[in-house]
Amino acid sequence: MKLEEYLDYVKSCKRIVGGSKEHEFMTEKLNEALVITHKINCEYHTPEEIQELFAELTNTQINPTLRVMPPFNTDFGKNIHIGENVFINSGCKMQDQGGIYIGNDVLIGHNACLLTLNHAFEPSKRVDMYPKPIHIEDKAWLGSNVTVLPGVTIGEGAVIAAGAVVTKDVSPNSVVGGIPAKLIKKIDDE
Repeated sequence: MKLEEYLDYVKSCKRIVGGSKEHEFMTEKLNEALVITHKINCEYHTPEEIQELFAELTNTQINPTLRVMPPFNTDFGKNIHIGENVFINSGCKMQDQGGIYIGNDVLIGHNACLLTLNHAFEPSKRVDMYPKPIHIEDKAWLGSNVTVLPGVTIGEGAVIAAGAVVTKDVSPNSVVGGIPAKLIKKIDDE
């Protein structure tokens, strides 16, 4: 299976059956990602070296304004899309098989988890997975220990309070927090 074929498949949000060619491809890419993230996490790198490793990890050109504080982990790597002036703090985990799209001027706090896969509920099909993308729009800020679940869009300028679990879309210029995350207030941009 080629990367483009896999990415087309997951864009459709179709079920990934355990043991299928899509599942085997994910496992192959997991092993590649582990090698690269080990390089990122286990020795000192300049910001430019981290950008080079991220380019290898994502198979894309990385904007020179990206800043990542290791450790960083992903179990795929090839479906992460990052804009300009993005800061990712230490301990971030991205399960990007379903696609993670990060806009410009985004801040991601310590230990954030961005998860794009969910498992089937039926015990006999639990190994099967359902991919859905995450979109983080421009100027959003995810606090420390935030978890974003599959299929969520975080609107432009939104703030996600530390420790929140985001299970549904967040409106632009709003602050949400809690488990599950709920609206705390709207932001007035003066």
